[in-house]
Amino acid sequence: MYSLKNKIVFVTGASNGIGAACAHAFAERGAKVLMCARRADRLQQVADDIKKKYNATVHSFVLDVRKNADVERALNSLPDEWKNISVLVNNAGLARGLKNIQEGELQDWEEMIDTNVKGLLYVTRIVARWMIARNEGHIINIGSIAGHQVYPKGNVYCASKFAVRALNEGMRLDFFGTPVRVTSVDPGLVETEFSIVRFRGDAERAGKTYQGLTPLCAEDVADAVLYCATRPAHVNIQELIVMPTDQASTTMVNKKV
Repeated sequence: MYSLKNKIVFVTGASNGIGAACAHAFAERGAKVLMCARRADRLQQVADDIKKKYNATVHSFVLDVRKNADVERALNSLPDEWKNISVLVNNAGLARGLKNIQEGELQDWEEMIDTNVKGLLYVTRIVARWMIARNEGHIINIGSIAGHQVYPKGNVYCASKFAVRALNEGMRLDFFGTPVRVTSVDPGLVETEFSIVRFRGDAERAGKTYQGLTPLCAEDVADAVLYCATRPAHVNIQELIVMPTDQASTTMVNKKV
């Protein structure tokens, strides 16, 4: 297996959910964890938990990946030793709203596209250069089953995740001839803050998304990410789809209520 011992792993959107779970999983394997998110208090809590639990080396900083100037400033001002990133987990992402296109809110669309697509590009553009220069690296993008199948009223969110899928393929072509690996981990239903964010804090509506089934948890996805990251250097898991047993497609979910 590829050893993560003392390797630097950079996780975006690491203040909760899949990002926080990935940060924990990599720290447990002995990696040094570089992490960012928008919410300073939540990010600091996760960083403190990781340091205490694993005695890990952690460097965290507040960043909104939607703002390219901030991304460039934050990454380029990192201490030199923290620029030696071996694994990048592009996790920052969100869904907003669930409406037909003709009823869609422009702000929702912009948040999803700016975070899920442009934010991923802003971060990758810089980190990929460092990886290629060092002749080592692995970029793992958190996609979604929504990047494979469109579901009713999921139009723009699905489009953003289809874009991530296309970018995965494009990166593999662009990095051809280098040792930099590219992987997409695409989960189905995962019970995190995802639906609460989508419905802007409506916990009751969010809860109905997972009612009557056993969804994935953040740790399930982090386990899949860790598997991809620890394959031997000559092995690249290009795409990994992970679904709850109760889910067969974006629209076929076995709810027992």
